[in-house]
Amino acid sequence: MTPLPHPLPLRTDPARLGLRRLVVPTSAGEIVVHAGRETGGPALLLLHGAAGSWTTWTPVLSASDLSGAPLTDVVALDLPGWGASGGFERVGSVEDMTDAVAEVARALGYTSWRVVGHSLGGLIALDLAARHPRETVAVTLVSPTGVGVLDAVRRPVRGGLALPWFAGMLLAMRGLALLGGAGRALVRALDRWGWMPTLSAPLFAGAVHPSVIAALAGELRPAAFAHAARLAADYEPRTWTAIVCPVRAVRGARDVFTGERDAGVFAALIRDFHEVRLRDAGHFANVERPDAVAAAIAASGPARERHGARGVGIQVGSLAAHRVGAATAPLAFELDLPPRIADAVHHPLAPLDDHDRAVGVDVEVVELER
Repeated sequence: MTPLPHPLPLRTDPARLGLRRLVVPTSAGEIVVHAGRETGGPALLLLHGAAGSWTTWTPVLSASDLSGAPLTDVVALDLPGWGASGGFERVGSVEDMTDAVAEVARALGYTSWRVVGHSLGGLIALDLAARHPRETVAVTLVSPTGVGVLDAVRRPVRGGLALPWFAGMLLAMRGLALLGGAGRALVRALDRWGWMPTLSAPLFAGAVHPSVIAALAGELRPAAFAHAARLAADYEPRTWTAIVCPVRAVRGARDVFTGERDAGVFAALIRDFHEVRLRDAGHFANVERPDAVAAAIAASGPARERHGARGVGIQVGSLAAHRVGAATAPLAFELDLPPRIADAVHHPLAPLDDHDRAVGVDVEVVELER
């Protein structure tokens, strides 16, 4: 898949994306949600990370529109304590945030969902799938919080040496949180002085739209970030063994917040896990490669939710590091892809370019008869 020719901006007007702003009461307080594009399918729950809000997903929605296969039944949340949502003081565990997400989906009339999570949102997505296996149809992860980050929070010296950029950011967030409102004011001042592009550069593999940097400065919640780290330290990853749906992960090859052991632990604990690494993305593939993330999300949905989709059969041969288990024979599965993407991958033996190729995977693509 060829990347988009230019970065897509973050959008703050939900109406431009076919969404409306709602406020949903939950056990964690009032949650602000941007929802719309209903087609009667499972909800598509979009969960941002610890340095964002619902707007983190707007480039992905825009990319799906450009592809001709808009994502539908969208429910993009501001998690408790972030964006416009309250409830920070009521959240005492990762499970509390998960409960709030499930309550939002049910309040909007959904009985099942696909869930997409970035960073901290990925941890919540996995917990949701583990604790609500019957309702969770599929999980898509973007650089999810894994055991590397958990170790860095629990053991700052050993874990911090493995993920120094995360350890440094956590230390900075804890310091800013102690300053209260003055800490957030300092972040905004750094943005005005032009320092934010330099300070945030490790998060990205290349240039991003200026709106992304502005959002980082405006939406950063040091106290919520530090609190979320404490909650993550108490989380038990073996909870993921209860997940029964497919879990697909997209990770930037230059992600400084992902540990080397993360993919292996996910694969060991989740029965159907598959990770793809993008060469030209860092921790925010949803803003650096929204086209690739949108395609990964679309691949998790039923055919009726993919407008104008065409069937493409993919046969995977010798699977290596990023596929759960060891495959002794080729696997075959079917994806319904937008026409433009289907055309791009139709050529046998060349479905992915150097940007998107999963490490150690041999792929053969054939168009299926309907």
